[in-house]
Amino acid sequence: MTVPEFQKRKREGKKLIVVTAYDALFARIVEEAGIDVILVGDSLGVVVQGNQDTLSVTMEDMLYHTRLVTETARRALVIADMPFLSYQVTVEEAVRNAGRFLQVGAAAVKLEGGAAVVDRVEAMTRFGIPVMGHLGMTPQSVHRYGGYKVQGKEREQAEALMADARALESAGAFAVVLEAIPSDLAQAITQALTIPTIGIGAGPHCDGQVLVLYDLLGLFDEFVPKFVKPYAHLKADALQALRRYKEEVELGKFPTDSESYH
Repeated sequence: MTVPEFQKRKREGKKLIVVTAYDALFARIVEEAGIDVILVGDSLGVVVQGNQDTLSVTMEDMLYHTRLVTETARRALVIADMPFLSYQVTVEEAVRNAGRFLQVGAAAVKLEGGAAVVDRVEAMTRFGIPVMGHLGMTPQSVHRYGGYKVQGKEREQAEALMADARALESAGAFAVVLEAIPSDLAQAITQALTIPTIGIGAGPHCDGQVLVLYDLLGLFDEFVPKFVKPYAHLKADALQALRRYKEEVELGKFPTDSESYH
């Protein structure tokens, strides 16, 4: 999967499937499942690091996890999230940090925001760095919203999101994530843009969908948004396996002769 192939899928009417991954093991499993796009998301701040939000994730964190994924992925398009304060301060710093992700193997970067980051997107794409936008409920702005809340319900908000989406496309973004916005608004934005839209809590009309891997597999259950559908319940399986292991060690049933060297 390449950036041009990614964009071609919209023209062909083929859905784009995106999943997050943060390490080599899951990157390998995701590719084996036939998923074409891996997002190394700053969501690792919550599901991997155990924080309440993504704001404490650093460039070093993201570069480390991106390298783990890119050194394993052979076929998938790997997109890296730009963490909080890695692109907001200056255009020059934004370009430099975006370039560092390409140096560790990512094919593209993703950043949050609309009109406020257009100059960053323009600068990055000018220097050959593919950029994916992110609109709607942008997690790095969680405090401004007063929590993880649906965006774009009011007419003024909806019009602003449409304008932001058009601005990102004009600036050179190759795609845009739409998070937690009404389904009809996501459909209108998808129809208005020539670049693909990737939905997460934005209904079925986007050009593709993305989910956090730990949510999809039922590993993370501290907070499950409405838009998440667990396709497995691996936390329950893991608990069962660990409890059986604990019990067998306590009762002297493990290890047996077959698990011992002679």
